Amino acid sequence: MSHTLKNRITEAMKGAMRAKAKEQLGAIRLILSELKRIEVDERIELDDARVLAVLDKMVKQRRDSIDQYENANRPELAEKEQAEIEVIQSFLPAPLSDAELASMITAAMEESGADSMRDMGKVMAILKPLIQGRADVGAVSGQVKARLG
Repeated sequence: MSHTLKNRITEAMKGAMRAKAKEQLGAIRLILSELKRIEVDERIELDDARVLAVLDKMVKQRRDSIDQYENANRPELAEKEQAEIEVIQSFLPAPLSDAELASMITAAMEESGADSMRDMGKVMAILKPLIQGRADVGAVSGQVKARLG
């Protein structure tokens, strides 16, 4: 049995079922159905990198929903989204520290020989798979821009 991220999530679902952890189970089922939907639509088997990207996107969607619910004065709905975020994040690797990110950006710039904004794509192509699910790709791209600009 390979220990892919998808298998870990499936195992967590079984654990949540045994523990009768309803909220956790609901969130895990949402994750698995989203992964299944992509696999069926694209006729592919998702690898860990793609699963991380999906989890990352699910967290972002829920953060957006939380903002909307808070603006609409619906704290109970915002809390439900926050609980889902916590379950989803439990499958993501630990976030990178600012120092780790800075050194990864430096390394990617050196590896790609980047010296101007034209090289932004090369740097991000190296960084993206390394930071997926561990840092906000948009924020990192802003940092790279600042360094190249």
